[in-house]
Amino acid sequence: MKSPICDMLGIEFPLLAFSHCRDVVAAVSRAGGFGVLGATAHSPDSVREELKWIDDHVDGKPYGLDVLIPENMATAGEPGVTYRTLKARVPPGHDAFARALLARAGVALAERVIDDAQPQPFDPTRALEVLDAAFEHPIRLIANALGVPPPEMIQMGRSRGVPVAALVGAKEHAIRQIAAGVDILVVQGTEAGGHCGEVSTLVLVPEVLVAIKGLRDVPVLAAGGIMTGRQMAACMALGAAGAWTGSVWLATTESEVSEIFRSKMIAATSRDAVRSRSRTGKPARQLRSAWTDAWERDPASPGALPMPLQSLVSEYALRCVDRAAAAGNEQAREMVTYFVGQGVGLIDAVRSAGQVVQSFKEEFLEAVEHLDGLVAE
Repeated sequence: MKSPICDMLGIEFPLLAFSHCRDVVAAVSRAGGFGVLGATAHSPDSVREELKWIDDHVDGKPYGLDVLIPENMATAGEPGVTYRTLKARVPPGHDAFARALLARAGVALAERVIDDAQPQPFDPTRALEVLDAAFEHPIRLIANALGVPPPEMIQMGRSRGVPVAALVGAKEHAIRQIAAGVDILVVQGTEAGGHCGEVSTLVLVPEVLVAIKGLRDVPVLAAGGIMTGRQMAACMALGAAGAWTGSVWLATTESEVSEIFRSKMIAATSRDAVRSRSRTGKPARQLRSAWTDAWERDPASPGALPMPLQSLVSEYALRCVDRAAAAGNEQAREMVTYFVGQGVGLIDAVRSAGQVVQSFKEEFLEAVEHLDGLVAE
């Protein structure tokens, strides 16, 4: 295809697939798209292991890496913050509320042994160390969410000839990213899973394109709710150079989510994907569950803590929920949740990642042929 994204990344079809699962990343790249590994939870050693596996299974096709370095969080600018020191700042009432939720559902929350040196969630220093390790492998893209990438990240990409992408949820964010020197804008509407803003993809993509016109020639990837090739074609008709997708890959055989979550995705409607601070402390779209309802609607809820404190309350608790649900606890099953976008309402089956890429290609062509037919003489 004639797209600047295809030229920049060396791919045949401008479909980018964000996933925490290496199997999905490799499968999408092999099929002609571009897999992007979400590395927020990784250490330098674990990301080396994941990327070595991808190198061995991607058939030489290109892939990228995504990190999360927030510009704004409660510990911004503080040196040496660890998981243990941060945990001491969590108000007792928040831990007590989470424990009570799990206890009512019959979920055991065992005490954890935390290494003194374990970094805080979303630690920017750790993220840069992960990127440095990743460059030992032939990655072709690095991407950041939740703000302008730090200058060190942009310099890492520039010195190695690797494009730097950044997610934006508002036109003013896009202008700041252009000024900072990013190479690709991922324009993500509110329909998206995970952290997102309030403006829909259909409005945000053209709004950003108008806002950045004349500043610098930077390709835009549309993101947010894109689950089909027809939607991808619609976004490219708006002026996007390709699509950045995430939720659609959760419903694949290779993905990292549990069978319970996959079945909940198939049963869900688009309205079941809600924005909630209950997992990370920032508004993040995820599947509505007894967990999100309790934090957002229960009069006894203490409310979510700011990032990164809320993750210390939620992440281990939700892992315990997943284990209890897998063991047959039905009340725990009602609490199971994960990041997913409003496009979940379009999911009706589990397929392989390669099949999803092929469907995108076929549906994209059908949409283009349909538009051609409307203007044919």
